Amino acid sequence: MIKPLSDRVLIKMKEKEETTKSGIILATEAQEKPQVAEVIEVGPGEKIKGELQEMYVKKGDNVIVSKYAGTEVKYEGEEYIIVKQDDILAIVD
Repeated sequence: MIKPLSDRVLIKMKEKEETTKSGIILATEAQEKPQVAEVIEVGPGEKIKGELQEMYVKKGDNVIVSKYAGTEVKYEGEEYIIVKQDDILAIVD
């Protein structure tokens, strides 16, 4: 398993929708890159002035991330992205 360091978060992007809410099927070119992801693993946090800063997200959270954030990695046939906690814009309830 991949264990992020510092304030890094391992996420897996949610599948993009192929149809609109009204049932229209979108061509591959018309589909936007999904921005909602599931948090798979969370690093321990970043040390600032000797104090460990708490992470705001936890394993299992659904989050919205910046479009071009992170580093893509492939591990055991699965695609993940490692992002800094600052690249996470919101938690989706």
